[in-house]
Amino acid sequence: MHVVAVLAADGVSVLDLAIPCQVFALAREPHGGPAYEVRVCGRRTVTASAGETEPFGVVAPYDLTDALDADTVMVPGLPAQPAPDPQLLDVLREAAARGARIASICTGAFTLAHAGLLAGRRATTHWRFADQLAAAFPDVRVDPAVLFVDEGAVLTSAGIAAGLDLCLHMVRRDRGAAAAADVARMVVMPPQRSGGQAQFIAHPGPVREDGSLGPTLQWMRDNLHRPLSVADIAAHAALSRRSLARHFRAQVGTTPLRWLLDQRLQRAREMLETSDVPVARIAREAGFGSIETLRHHFARHLGTTPTSYRAAFLV
Repeated sequence: MHVVAVLAADGVSVLDLAIPCQVFALAREPHGGPAYEVRVCGRRTVTASAGETEPFGVVAPYDLTDALDADTVMVPGLPAQPAPDPQLLDVLREAAARGARIASICTGAFTLAHAGLLAGRRATTHWRFADQLAAAFPDVRVDPAVLFVDEGAVLTSAGIAAGLDLCLHMVRRDRGAAAAADVARMVVMPPQRSGGQAQFIAHPGPVREDGSLGPTLQWMRDNLHRPLSVADIAAHAALSRRSLARHFRAQVGTTPLRWLLDQRLQRAREMLETSDVPVARIAREAGFGSIETLRHHFARHLGTTPTSYRAAFLV
């Protein structure tokens, strides 16, 4: 039987720990028997966390060394700093060298990076920690937007719910679409969201809105429905185009038109998430003009369609 070892270490995210246990334990062979043996491996008792709540204890039935003969080793979210338990890193390296499939959920990617398993690879983590991962491990090609990355022997996923997507993807890869769909029905979630679909990131406002650009940024937000050009924006800011570009780069970290596009995408996403307004009207009010243009930008930047995006928020 395919053995899945889920590693438990101090500070582990309790939901990240539970997700692979639940998904792989629910998977079934065609004859109805279990498709996986799931082991929670760690020191006897570890502290687990759930957001801001006080940590509590989790008893691991298996020792870390019991992961060495596993076919798949899962690393749930762990604190990004300090470096993980050296024994845990040794277990990961030895399992990978033996040919085991290694996967992480959320900040578990930091543990994989500490073990040297992400060097030269594309990987992801929760969008809040993507910059930190890229800065700490410059040899890792961090993609902050996608739900999960499948590099074959090594897989990484974004935060919490994306761990469900990753585990279902792994079941699908191992046992086929029907087995994955059965598990998805049991956990009451869509049977498949592609790894390339963008994380639902709540984009913050610009780093600075004081000084010369503050009023212009607000004016741009208030006029997303209008066909704004660089000349229009520069005129409102009373700056030349070159000065506008320099101030945008310094205060916002991008170009005027890219920031404008991000704001339009955010407006469209908010309307899709919170209203039943027709997509054609959303395209107009967010400044895309047509459904076709809105679809183009959703596909390019979010990896999905407006209709599919809205469906993910229906209850």
